[in-house]
Amino acid sequence: MTKLAKVRPPMSKPPTTTRTYRVAVIPGDGTGPEVIREGRKVLEAAASLEGFRLTWQPYDVGGERYLKTKEILPDTVLNDLRQVQAIYLGAIGHPDVAPGILERGLLLRLRVELDQYINLRPVKLYPGVATPLKDKGPDDIDFVVVRENTEGLYVGVGGFSRKGTADEVALQTSVNTRKGVERCVRYAFECTRKRNRRKKLTLCGKTNVLTYAHDLWQRVFNDVAKAYPDVTTDYTHVDACCMWMVKNPEWFDVIVTDNMFGDIITDLGAMIQGGMGIAAGGNLNPEGTSMFEPIGGSAPKYTGKNVINPLAAICAGGMMLDHLGESRAAQRIEQAVIQVIPKLKSLAAGKMGYSTTEVGDLVVKHLSDKRHATSDK
Repeated sequence: MTKLAKVRPPMSKPPTTTRTYRVAVIPGDGTGPEVIREGRKVLEAAASLEGFRLTWQPYDVGGERYLKTKEILPDTVLNDLRQVQAIYLGAIGHPDVAPGILERGLLLRLRVELDQYINLRPVKLYPGVATPLKDKGPDDIDFVVVRENTEGLYVGVGGFSRKGTADEVALQTSVNTRKGVERCVRYAFECTRKRNRRKKLTLCGKTNVLTYAHDLWQRVFNDVAKAYPDVTTDYTHVDACCMWMVKNPEWFDVIVTDNMFGDIITDLGAMIQGGMGIAAGGNLNPEGTSMFEPIGGSAPKYTGKNVINPLAAICAGGMMLDHLGESRAAQRIEQAVIQVIPKLKSLAAGKMGYSTTEVGDLVVKHLSDKRHATSDK
């Protein structure tokens, strides 16, 4: 034993453990694989710079698989997804699959089965991006929408009576539980406090008409607010919210709302921040597996042409890293995107002046800028 100890090489330093995150990849349909390819390229580069690893587990669920096998989301795949730390999604939507099949069978099922009860949508105008709002700039458009993601009208409670006749009746019920509302509202308060910008949280609803569901939202909002005396609160009807997002977007810091209203106002938010080419979002389970995606669709007419804008997917990847606790890497990605935007002629597909691949390369190039290596907040 003594002789073996003498010949053992000395260790100059203790072994280090590299932070490693398991990420499922669903490239999806149309141009989804193209933007995910560039997103992964950027994420790998950011991980290398910040000293952690990403291990990728790809899944081929989407329109092509459905057309071949009639499978949408096999239980085996769903069980695998419960075990990863995040899901990176490209886009879902195939021109040969009827609307609603993939959306309900894949996207909505993932949100419900994985209990991704928060849909988080930053609405942020970057310098150099054109907005349709007159006289508004990056200082005016910088807020977050927290959308309840597993309840409301999207639960699918309802049905038909006398379908196909002149007396047909269609019912769709909005399901709102106190538990579901409260955890969403509480997350929104925490988000407002963490942003530490204006520390203002706005409840968006329709209490003057939806007197049951939105009365619950208002009461829960008021109750939770008592634990956050440092956060200013207010309320707006959803129609007024749309109006003020256009007229005075600078009034908002964080907006919390239900599933359907959140779906509507976040698309409006995407337009005022410059379009779908830059809009990213997350479907969050703060205690489980979360999913991150560009907001735009699969854009099948651009498939394989290498002209689609990958910046939204890259920003979604940055959101994913921030959610995983790698905020320095997320900051690098956001700052690199900000540096790349002025180089593009447009954010629209085919009009950027660069290919999809070249835009990804530009972001990677700017990642190593030392100005981007900021410390954790």
